Amino acid sequence: MKILVVFYSRTGNTRKAAKIMAEVLNADVDEVIDKKNRRGILGFLRAGYDATRGKTTEIEFQRDPSDYDLVVIGSPTWNSRVTPAIRTYLMKNGEKIKKAAFFTTCAGRSRKCLSQMEEILGKKPLKAGILLQKSLERDAREFAEELKKGTA
Repeated sequence: MKILVVFYSRTGNTRKAAKIMAEVLNADVDEVIDKKNRRGILGFLRAGYDATRGKTTEIEFQRDPSDYDLVVIGSPTWNSRVTPAIRTYLMKNGEKIKKAAFFTTCAGRSRKCLSQMEEILGKKPLKAGILLQKSLERDAREFAEELKKGTA
């Protein structure tokens, strides 16, 4: 099975989780780049506002998800919601994604982000999970191992 791990990361937590998953799943990795500046405190505030309002953004990514059997998609949780970059990715590529799995990174629990991802894609994921910052590496490895067992 050919697997792609796609992610957006503002601070690096989701990137770290995605790389762990790609290693466990022997998958390719593609980082979604948000063209809007989200650095610093003003970027942080704009990010939460845009996520809350369900906004999209201009993005860049490299790989075509239609080339993969499974696309694992990761997003930080911003104000309990999916990021504009991943919202845009899902909207642009929904028809190309055969099977999906979702994960979100956050400091606390939030299922709204995962349900939003499912709603935008219009497909039920094979697996969806919340990776907590305090146990990020362990959670990422466990998520990928469980996904690997389910797709073998």
